[in-house]
Amino acid sequence: MRKLFIGIFFLGATFGFKAQYGTLNGILTRLEERKGINQNLEFVNIDNKKFVLIKDLADHTERNFIVIKGQQATYVEIFDDKATGESTSNVFSGDIIRSRKNIISLRADLLEGKKVPIPVTKTLLLTRQDGILYLIDVNNKDRWIDEESFSNPKIKAKK
Repeated sequence: MRKLFIGIFFLGATFGFKAQYGTLNGILTRLEERKGINQNLEFVNIDNKKFVLIKDLADHTERNFIVIKGQQATYVEIFDDKATGESTSNVFSGDIIRSRKNIISLRADLLEGKKVPIPVTKTLLLTRQDGILYLIDVNNKDRWIDEESFSNPKIKAKK
């Protein structure tokens, strides 16, 4: 009789741990998605994608765009001065290299068609969170969001 109770208790504890393991696994998966790690986005097509980053600072607003077309990329910086209302922009063009581990390297060495001595380089991590594609700058943690995600009503409905 004692062995039967110990056996039933052992089986019940095993199922209880299994349920807790499933919950913990789900929590860890969501945390990994937030960090952008352990995602297999190797087959996600980023051709003809536009990623946007907007920074609202005290004296000016920065709007940055990365437009990817094949192996070519265009990096646009737009600065809006809050005091004067003037906007200035820089349009860089160059190329990208995409590795298998969701890393994208941008090297823009042309400023409005003229070669610059020091190219603009960015190392970005491609990640997906809640069905939205992001590029996270590895150096400063800026998050570039896919423009389609906030301009497409179907994606908004998923949230």
